Amino acid sequence: MKHRYLQHLRLFLAPRGSRREQLVRKAINGFRSVEHKIKHRLERKKQYDLSVVIVFYNMKREAARTLYSLSRNYQLLGEEISYEVVVLDNGSKEPLDEQWVRSFGQNFRYIYFNANMPSPCEALNYGVKVANGKYVTLCIDGARILSPGIIYHSFLAAKAYKNPFVRTLGMHIGSKPQNYLVDEGYSQTEEDKLLASIDWKADGYLLFDVSSLALSAKKGYLAEIWESNCVTILKSTYMTLGGFDERFKSAGGGLANLDFFNRVNQMEDVSPVMLLGEATFHQFHGGTATNVSFDNHPWKKMEQEYMEIHKKPFTTYQKEPVFFGKIHPKSQHLLLVEEDK
Repeated sequence: MKHRYLQHLRLFLAPRGSRREQLVRKAINGFRSVEHKIKHRLERKKQYDLSVVIVFYNMKREAARTLYSLSRNYQLLGEEISYEVVVLDNGSKEPLDEQWVRSFGQNFRYIYFNANMPSPCEALNYGVKVANGKYVTLCIDGARILSPGIIYHSFLAAKAYKNPFVRTLGMHIGSKPQNYLVDEGYSQTEEDKLLASIDWKADGYLLFDVSSLALSAKKGYLAEIWESNCVTILKSTYMTLGGFDERFKSAGGGLANLDFFNRVNQMEDVSPVMLLGEATFHQFHGGTATNVSFDNHPWKKMEQEYMEIHKKPFTTYQKEPVFFGKIHPKSQHLLLVEEDK
């Protein structure tokens, strides 16, 4: 049976909003998940230098820009790099279209993951498991546009070390972090206008002109950061570490990304690398933690979940990185930012 037939069957047999409809929808999603798993087992034969593993949840608008920023039409690869993009749809109510995802390049794969929880951890771990690259670039939040040199320079940096942990700077589209902008009426409409004012598809470094540093990276490249939303690591290291901790079940993963950052830094033989001149740019999409005001921020709940998992309060663990990359004129002002900025 095909998805379309199942969907027609649901409409015919199950009145919208009924318990029966919910059960049929669950069956459809389960069928879709199994079908993709079988298909992608067959695709695992091809090997790549690097696999980008990225998770989406109800992000059709944001995915269009993010996926373009991962394509060969946008990325400045410098030398021939074989890479794939493994796109995980984490149980979206309106799933991405597989053919549309594949239209960004033959190296794009789409997997509808039948999520058991709102957290992206389980989906991300599955995506790494089926990835075919020696290195994996992890993007836990699909709402982030990448700068044009991330794949090339992350790969070069990773190859320079036996056990690398390459991280990038996080930024928010808008004049200040979106937690502040949401109180000022900032919206997707405003963001669309802002992005339309620059030709970022032709020159992705123009995104630095319309973005601000995320709070986790508010002092710039040369300062400590708490987390990164685009990191590159050996797949073997990821598997040895156990990937993201699936005990984090909160929407958005809670503190799972910060926890992963800490755990990698605590590995004795890991070499942290801060990638200069590049960044990710967060789009406004109603994110669990990034697009709410501080009055409504779930930090306390996130800390509580962390405490329940680890039996101790959350603290950051830092390991001094080496710096690698090329400073672009658009990003040079972010080398070290004054604290009050």
